[in-house]
Amino acid sequence: MELFGTDGVRGLAGEKLNAFTVMRLAMAAGIYFRKKAKTNKILVGKDTRRSGYMIENALVSGLTAVGYNVVQIGPMPTPAIAFLTENMRCDAGIMITASHNPYYDNGIKFFNCDGNKLNQIDEKAIERIFDNIEKIENNFAIKDNIGRSKRIDDVIGRYIVLIKNSFPRELTLAGVKIVVDCANGASYSVAPTIFEELGADVIPLCVNPNGFNINTNCGAMHPNYLAQKVVEKKADIGIALDGDADRIVVVDENGKIIDGDKLIGALAVYLKREGKLIEDRVVATIMSNLALEEYLADNSISLVRSDVGDKHVLEVMKDISSNFGGEQSGHIIFSDYAKTGDGLLTALQVLAYILYSRKKTSEAFDIFELSPQLQENIKISYKKPIDEIDGSDELFKEVESLGMRHVIRYSGTENLMRILIEGKDKEALEKIMKKSVEFFTKALT
Repeated sequence: MELFGTDGVRGLAGEKLNAFTVMRLAMAAGIYFRKKAKTNKILVGKDTRRSGYMIENALVSGLTAVGYNVVQIGPMPTPAIAFLTENMRCDAGIMITASHNPYYDNGIKFFNCDGNKLNQIDEKAIERIFDNIEKIENNFAIKDNIGRSKRIDDVIGRYIVLIKNSFPRELTLAGVKIVVDCANGASYSVAPTIFEELGADVIPLCVNPNGFNINTNCGAMHPNYLAQKVVEKKADIGIALDGDADRIVVVDENGKIIDGDKLIGALAVYLKREGKLIEDRVVATIMSNLALEEYLADNSISLVRSDVGDKHVLEVMKDISSNFGGEQSGHIIFSDYAKTGDGLLTALQVLAYILYSRKKTSEAFDIFELSPQLQENIKISYKKPIDEIDGSDELFKEVESLGMRHVIRYSGTENLMRILIEGKDKEALEKIMKKSVEFFTKALT
């Protein structure tokens, strides 16, 4: 059974992720991690979805059934799980979250003992064990080998210290008014605390999770509410996080949403100026705008592209010895401090850059004009290999003949085809996008 998608396992809670499936997955993962066990501990955190209770209990049952001890730490950002897994010397870490998805979905993200997301080899190995019922049954623990679980509520301080230490000691946020939208998600407590401890005047939004309101008309997926509040409160900046706080959207003092590629570009040049950008290389995905590549080149920084997904960004960063990269969507990685996208860490780097620049937020990120770029999502019935769709090669050649760049791919978590086309001529761009949408809709529905 194929369980893993672009970023862990994700689906409708109670259907794809029901208690039976989750418990069996936990057993399979536990058996896999036991091969390299050192401490016999696995860390489990979650976001604020109601279904997290069901999934957490199923995970604990499955892990203890194969002999693992489980440390439960409750609602916590995904990047905190990555950090704490290594910091607390656990054999693995598990985050229960569907990230930016609606409340009725949920998911499971796995981290190894070093706090890194699993690669495809690891994921396939777990899937093979999941499919082998006999192997699972042969690994059931008995007597005093059955695992135990305990809940720890005071580890949030370790993560707060990590994030605060990434902020230059000579700077303070005193006098800076920040509106932070926590999406009624995992950062509802930790985000306001960090900004307040650094001296900011903080106006928190969406910090009252009820199990059903995570990401609902708020957070990084719906930043217009934040933008409205920034203007209303006359704030210097707005920061929106998604449900598990690994993604960020920044809003300037005028209520304008700053493009993710501009964040990456400005922060890359800032890091280089501070002598902190290793090899003068930045990793971004195939979705990033051509204008970002041109801007970085003008500043003697090379851009290397990866597949979509922050774990793919990190893999390429390791391959080319880069310490900075990110996605246009707001997953940004500073590998000197974290091993996954971290919205709060990125927020502090954004604030440091603004303070050093002595500019308003709007001015600090007004660094280049984006090339015209259109994106469309098509609901599809099935995912046929794109190179096997009759006529697709001809369509791609036509796009390229117009001097345009295209990225056509399937969503890793939903029945969607994602189409991105980029070029200099907006009118021609609109025509070829319309043609592409009609072509793939007819072919796949």
